[in-house]
Amino acid sequence: MGDSSISIIGAGYVGAVTAACLAELGHNVCCIDVDAEKVDNINAGIPPIHEEGLEELFQKHAGKMLVAATDYTSVADSDVSFICVGTPSAQDGEIDLSVIKTASKSIGISLRNNEKYHVIAVKSTVVPETTQNVVIPIVEEYSQKRAGTDFGVAVNPEFLREGRAVHDFMNPDRIVIGELDKRSGGVVAQLYEGFDCPLIRTGLKTAEMIKYASNAFLATKISFANEIGNICKELGIDTYEVMHAVGLDHRISPSFLRAGAGFGGSCFPKDMRALIHKAEELGYRPKLLRSVMDVNEGQPKRMIRLLERKLGNLSGRKIAVLGLAFKNDTDDIRESRAIPVIHSLIEKKAIVSAYDPLANENMRPIFPNIRYHSSAKDALKDVDACLVMTEWDEFKKLGDEFKVMKNRIVIDGRNIIAFREHIDYEGLCW
Repeated sequence: MGDSSISIIGAGYVGAVTAACLAELGHNVCCIDVDAEKVDNINAGIPPIHEEGLEELFQKHAGKMLVAATDYTSVADSDVSFICVGTPSAQDGEIDLSVIKTASKSIGISLRNNEKYHVIAVKSTVVPETTQNVVIPIVEEYSQKRAGTDFGVAVNPEFLREGRAVHDFMNPDRIVIGELDKRSGGVVAQLYEGFDCPLIRTGLKTAEMIKYASNAFLATKISFANEIGNICKELGIDTYEVMHAVGLDHRISPSFLRAGAGFGGSCFPKDMRALIHKAEELGYRPKLLRSVMDVNEGQPKRMIRLLERKLGNLSGRKIAVLGLAFKNDTDDIRESRAIPVIHSLIEKKAIVSAYDPLANENMRPIFPNIRYHSSAKDALKDVDACLVMTEWDEFKKLGDEFKVMKNRIVIDGRNIIAFREHIDYEGLCW
């Protein structure tokens, strides 16, 4: 396994993890990113994101198997270029392909005078037909070469969980390769030789759809659990007891059945909106997918309603928000369920006191005027109530810290608080 030369376009979350893990597999990797500071840090062995196990890989391989640059010089000399740039949502849900187009153009220019066979593999999440209808024409135009003859094209979606991304890359459930032709797919498949998991080789748009279908199904399971949880709440039933029994059915499995404040992050919300937009563009209205998003958007509002039932008017009330990252073990706040909750609290003129073990500084640009604290206990001091938004392990141990609250009202959006005696505890869905 190893010894290929690889260029990674985009040193963000997916690019950084992919680069480090491919270097660990023995490949020579060059990260390409427009951010000069990020490039300097990578070359110094400093990863651009917080992810378990990533710093060790960067320190091990930086300056050896892993280097970074701001230009595309490495592309012409490499065997494969992975496009790992961001595809954010536009306002209508359509994904923004501007950076994909720029990367495709730069790769094309780099390949123009290249005689070596090169494969372009799209790892960014893009809706079906993007690689065929957007990436290939741009690369062909700027390289003056023909896809399938002069260069290869593949789609190689990632299935990485934030907080567990290095582990997931090195221990995949499956590897999906969409290929323009057998030669293209074969080059990418060789990079993963030695992995003991199913290898699916299929067409370009099928591979693109596999990624969206996977995320849409997982998001659907979460919203289903939340819908059942909301009903259970009204009936006085512990939804976690219900879902434990449901998850024992081997056809269902217990994964992604934890009711709570909803899903966030860089993938599920964006991918759901993009798939909905693509379907409607084709003239089909995806009712189920829209319902999944509706339920998800409603969960933070339910937390605020529970809080108002306890406190009444929130104006001037001091509220602690514990957890700002969209999930534990990451500093990523993208689409965090804490964001709409804090927005609502500010609109209702509450005073927000916030704490997250990793994400305080990332949230500060969005909410510069709320109070950030260095510990849960500091955030809880003299507050009227507390909203728990992220399932950090340290929150499981909270107990005596609640004694510093003015009113010991705790609304738990993640079923994480273990010590519930001597507080006015309220679960979101239980």
